[in-house]
Order: sequence, then structure tokens, then C-alpha cells
Amino acid sequence: MRVEDFLVQSAQRQADKIAVIAGQQRMSYGELDQASDRLAAKLVKEGLASGDRVVIFVGNRPEAVVAIFAVQKAGAVFCPVNPSTKADKLAFILNNCSAKAVISEERLGPVAGKAIARARSVRFAVNVDDGNRLEAPRLLSYAESLATPGTPPPHPGINIDLSMLIYTSGSTGAPKGVMMTHLNVVTAANAITTYLENSADDIILSVLPISFDYGLYQVLMAIKCGATLVLEKSFAFPYAIIERLREEKVTGFPLVPTMAAMILQMQDLEPGSFPHLRYVTN
Repeated sequence: MRVEDFLVQSAQRQADKIAVIAGQQRMSYGELDQASDRLAAKLVKEGLASGDRVVIFVGNRPEAVVAIFAVQKAGAVFCPVNPSTKADKLAFILNNCSAKAVISEERLGPVAGKAIARARSVRFAVNVDDGNRLEAPRLLSYAESLATPGTPPPHPGINIDLSMLIYTSGSTGAPKGVMMTHLNVVTAANAITTYLENSADDIILSVLPISFDYGLYQVLMAIKCGATLVLEKSFAFPYAIIERLREEKVTGFPLVPTMAAMILQMQDLEPGSFPHLRYVTN
């Protein structure tokens, strides 16, 4: 099994079920599978080959999920980078992993453009908002890619191929890329979802950045199980997230200690406030 199989198999089982929720956006498994197929086909047509590195410089948005699975379906390696990363550090990562492509968004275009200008390996970029604030040797249209029928390679690789590169923060030196094969990812996802008893009935809300391995695995595990993932951009407004837990009848809530500390200060929360919440992880 490879990582892209998480999506392919879940879409075959329940194409109409909602896979990702972000704000007012709702994307079904069938839509997610088709969008990633078409983007993968476009990337391959542009010259992306097996093992090539693709940096995904996008926040917690459905497009980031599409990009992750598109890169996997193309047989390439994805590298998620935190949207708060500055141009210097992004340029270092692009050069360090010899990235061939960058997938970014309009608000991050100026930063991505500066970094791309310093990375000789980058051949093309995709702006998921289809704006013009991203300079690259060649800029592909995300909307056009998704509107054009296409199929990815039928056999992109095997399970010991490299799946992703996760870079450390670089707080004590230059960021270091941690290499994970498809087998690494599948094994970890199987272990954690088994322990948590995840199923297609779960609704998982994550404010954790997809660029952070803990946040990334919320995406991978939800798609693997056929669950619904509610993506939020941050925990800057705790009460809004608490209300979201109620609105979406969330069953799983991953958090970090700082979030727990803020929740503990909410004295108006009472037992029974979240009847659907099955587990909290840290």
C-alpha cells in the first residue's frame, strides 16, 4: 500500500461523503480524488518525474490536501512548508531538497517568488488561487488543471519509495529534512488509527498546521479511514473553535499543550458540552 491509496480506496467506498471541510467549503471524497488525479496528470505532463521533490507552501486549505495526494499519485515526493516561513529559509529548503516544483497560494506569492528566484532546481510553480503574485520560470493554472480531464500514472511506484520530506524548524541550525517512505507513513497511520479506533464515522477538527507532522497526520489518517476532516487555520480565537466543535459534531480533537492551557481557562465550559467528542489527543 502507498499513501495515495488512502484516498483512492476511501473514494471508491464513499465517493459522496464529505472528506474535507474548511470554512464554508466542503469537498467530497469523489471530488478530492478527481481533483488530485487531474493535478497529478498536469504535473506529470509538465515533466514531474518519479522521485522529484515538490514543496507545498500552502496553509490549512482543501487545496493543500489536493496537492499532497496529487504529488503522491504522480510518484513524486511532497515537502510541506509552514506558511510563516521566510524567503531565506524557504530558499534553503528548495535548494537542499532540489525541489522541481512549488505549489503555493496568492498571499504567499511574494515570499515564494523570492525563494524560487534563488533556487535553480525549480522548473515550475502552481498558484492555487490562480493569481499573478507568484513569479516562477513557468506558472501553471490550478483551476485549468482541475478543469482538464486527466489520469495520473497507473503505477507510480512501490511502498519503499520516498513519500515525503518533513523539515525541522531550524531553530538551532539549518533545517534538516526527515525522509519518510510510503511504508513508514502507512505503518504509522495504521498504528495510530488502530489505537484511536478511528472509523469513517469520525469527524476530526485540526487547527494544527499541515506542515507540522502532527497536523499532517490528521489529514493522512482521516483520509485513510474515510473520516471527515475539519480544517481550521489557527487557535487564535478559541471560542470560535469551541463553537465549531459543537457545530460539526466533532468526535476527535488533536491539540498541543498551549491549546489545552487556554481551554482550561474557559470557566464557562461545563461537563457534557461536547456530547459527540470521543477523544482528545496530544
